[in-house]
Amino acid sequence: MAHIEEFESGLDPADAQAVLDALEQSLTDQQDLHRLFDARMLRIRHEMKLPLTQPTSLQGIPDDQEEAYREAYRNAARETGTRLLEAGQLTDAWAYFRTISEPELIREAIERRATEIGEQYGPELDELLNLALYENAHAVAGIRLLLKTHGTCNTVTAMSQMVGQMSQPERREAARVMVAHLYSDLKSSVRADLERQGRLQSGDVPLSRLIAGQESLFAEGNYHIDVSHLHSIVGFARHLHREDPELRLAIEMSVYGQQLSEHLRYPADVPFDDYYNASEHFLRALAGDSVEEGLQWFCRRLETAQDDESRRLIAFVIVDLAQRTDRMGAMLEVTAPWLSGMEDPGGFSFSAACHEADRLDLLEQQARRNDDVFAMATLLLMRS
Repeated sequence: MAHIEEFESGLDPADAQAVLDALEQSLTDQQDLHRLFDARMLRIRHEMKLPLTQPTSLQGIPDDQEEAYREAYRNAARETGTRLLEAGQLTDAWAYFRTISEPELIREAIERRATEIGEQYGPELDELLNLALYENAHAVAGIRLLLKTHGTCNTVTAMSQMVGQMSQPERREAARVMVAHLYSDLKSSVRADLERQGRLQSGDVPLSRLIAGQESLFAEGNYHIDVSHLHSIVGFARHLHREDPELRLAIEMSVYGQQLSEHLRYPADVPFDDYYNASEHFLRALAGDSVEEGLQWFCRRLETAQDDESRRLIAFVIVDLAQRTDRMGAMLEVTAPWLSGMEDPGGFSFSAACHEADRLDLLEQQARRNDDVFAMATLLLMRS
């Protein structure tokens, strides 16, 4: 029997509840879960006496019914997403959970599937990677899975492309994964080289001790890991926090990078143009080893910069590092001439930084210097 015939069989078309019940039962039997969501919303619209066309639209709902309608929508989306998840249709389920900003169940499912999928290639793996990474359902799990199945090169490329779309916690966790992975590979490669030379130290010693005083490791342009991977992952390490053990590994990799031949050290924007040296200063300060020394190193770069664009770039690095090492008050004074006009609603705000650092004197100073009435009004309101 055709679905429509079965639907109409014994149905009283004048009984609205019976029509809705029969519709939902038919779609459930067909496992047409997307249309079942539409049916749920059709029922809600009928009960709320709203127009029945475009039942899943959130537009045109009267103000006095909007809150109830949106709650009903969330419940229906959650139910449909859960059914799709139970059916193993993660990508389809994500469309519903993403809409209602409830990613947790999908993230848990991705983590489970990623541990089960192994290193096989095929549609299931491609779907999972696409969902985790490019649909941004669980970027860190996607990075781990891509690293396991496609190797370092593909994973570095993917993370470089999507790091701007990640949240800060995701960047941090992904950086931990990438630093630990590359450090292990680099250390193994250095140990193998030393063993070939008959100079391997006994015991499991860190990379920094393995390379100390071992100039022969780098003779004639020798290297032990893809230098583009090293460059990228040392950069990712700037997203780490002081308490992350991978931060120490990244410092060691920065020290390693400084031993490479000049042509193997890629250029970068100021103040990381002397890349591995600058990275070591930044990461050591971040780790709490030499905070003042690191900040002063970047301050000297600020003093010797040749143009205002370079000064702004360096100033941003200084305030980022200062904020993360509790030195914001002093560093705001150093960077104020180049950052005082910055009021990005989604990024750095000089007035907010001054307020947080209890340096409203700097805000007043720069407002007067720049003849900025808006900044002065903001200051007066803060003080009132």
